[in-house]
Amino acid sequence: MSLSEIEAARASVSNDLIEKTVHRPNLTNHFEAGKKGGTYNTMITGDPKSFNMLVAEKDGETSGVLSPMVQYLVDYDLVERKWKGLIADFEVKIYEEENKLDLIYTIKDDVYWSFYGNSKPRVKVTSDDIVFWYDEIQGDEECGSSAYNSQFMPMEDGKSERITIEKIDEKSFVFHFPQIVAEPVLHTNMDFGPMFLYKAAKDSGGADAVKKLFTVATDPKEIPSCGPYFLVEYVPGQRLLYKRNPDFWDKDANGESHYYPEERVVQIVGDHNTGYLLFKQGKLEDYSFTPEQVEEAVSAAKNALSSDGTLNENQEKAGYTVFNADGSMNASFWSFNQNPKNKDEPYYDWFCKKEFRQAMSCLLNRERIISQTYRGLGEPKYSFFPEANKYYDENIILQYRYSHAHAKKLLEEAGFSKHEDGFLYDEKGRKVEFDLTINGGSPIFSDIAQIITDECKKEGIIVTTRPTDFQKLVEQLMSSYDWQTILIGFGGGSLFPTQGSNVWVSDGNLHLWNPLQKSPATEWEARVDELYHSAKCIVDYEKAKPYWDEYQQIFLEQCPVIYLIRSRSFFGLQNRWDMTNVYYDNMNGAETGYLYLK
Repeated sequence: MSLSEIEAARASVSNDLIEKTVHRPNLTNHFEAGKKGGTYNTMITGDPKSFNMLVAEKDGETSGVLSPMVQYLVDYDLVERKWKGLIADFEVKIYEEENKLDLIYTIKDDVYWSFYGNSKPRVKVTSDDIVFWYDEIQGDEECGSSAYNSQFMPMEDGKSERITIEKIDEKSFVFHFPQIVAEPVLHTNMDFGPMFLYKAAKDSGGADAVKKLFTVATDPKEIPSCGPYFLVEYVPGQRLLYKRNPDFWDKDANGESHYYPEERVVQIVGDHNTGYLLFKQGKLEDYSFTPEQVEEAVSAAKNALSSDGTLNENQEKAGYTVFNADGSMNASFWSFNQNPKNKDEPYYDWFCKKEFRQAMSCLLNRERIISQTYRGLGEPKYSFFPEANKYYDENIILQYRYSHAHAKKLLEEAGFSKHEDGFLYDEKGRKVEFDLTINGGSPIFSDIAQIITDECKKEGIIVTTRPTDFQKLVEQLMSSYDWQTILIGFGGGSLFPTQGSNVWVSDGNLHLWNPLQKSPATEWEARVDELYHSAKCIVDYEKAKPYWDEYQQIFLEQCPVIYLIRSRSFFGLQNRWDMTNVYYDNMNGAETGYLYLK
């Protein structure tokens, strides 16, 4: 077959797969009242490190384990494109003459911290919970919260002022902004822990005691919930068991909590292949397929809906349905360590040169990754913001695309040269070789790393893949900083330009290539900080757009992170669940909060 024939064949297979799956995005927010009952079986790939809300900020498994037990103040409705109250309603007051803003939240009446089986009296969630969490947990630098830096706003005089919080009464509290911002709700929306437990810990032992509260050795039934479920059992390496919270505030038209299953069982499995096997056996309710699993999964599916998402009258209980979504809002990326802690290492000099980073972008063969790793089910990501971001501009795109000729030119400009032995050397005669750290549990990253290694080898660059346990990888990013280059993704997508402030602004704790800078290390990072802090205070779209345009252009020019591809995603759900309230798209993901048994 010629290359064009191969490409056409792959496209045909991709189209065929998509036609055999269900496309059902959430376009209406319509959910029918269901009925409670049943057990929902799902999975995670690793044990939580703690049951502590502060620890959960930096540990994905812990965060996922605690999410059914906590609630955010508000949520952004992606269908109606506006903020809506969850446990609290809100009101914004703008004082234009003073250039200040107040954001007032009022907690709903029926929100409680409850204990499983009513083993202890339930405690009403009050403004004290949020004020304490904002001031004494997130606002205490010793606690090390990811949200600490975001409480401060740079002012025109060069100083920083804190966004303060004030209790109004038991139900209401207000955030005082030192200047007007475009998205005040985004700045203040938060989940939090119960003050009556965390305050007691802090009063007795300070920040260290807070971090040690609710270890994995804690009886889960001792942890209160204000969410839809209680965690009642944890068997390390095996499972977590949740029971429905009858006190959960969010009810349907019949007065029932819209989280209908009576219990959730979360199995802890070693890898995604084991999860896939369990799903095919009907032992898991849902599963997100990897690219190499899609074709087999689709061929064995018994879709309970038509391809356009309409319900079939005679839905079978046997088998499962496969949903598809357009390319995700975000993409994984390749990044390079520029932390001065490693300034004595040769790679530090290389990675700090933008021409080198740009050359690596030119050696990233996205089309090959799409073809070989994602079975053609994806597209390159050349933009910085996703299309759903209102400041996305189709004309602001990456210029450093796959081209060995361009890569050679950039490397030569940066002082690199290929010697007779076939290897690339810098101007000091040092052979160019570095590590590429990946999550050892991801076969996709393993495949991508192999492609990167192969493309770099053609230019005489030695890349050694380092598969690493995910928690170890997080430690390298957050504390030890002893990595060289890395493939990683942060999930979600920047629907708002100010999202990811702890990544893109220079003093952020997840500004991964050089975090927690006291002052910007480079001129371009200083300019990014300036643009970010200026634009977030501009409400008018037309006035803010030039700032966000330049902001995107700088990242695409400097290449501190190099985005890979946006893959099409596929999600499976067992047919024993009624599909009336089920949606799946690239913005909301899988909407299963209103799911109930047939």
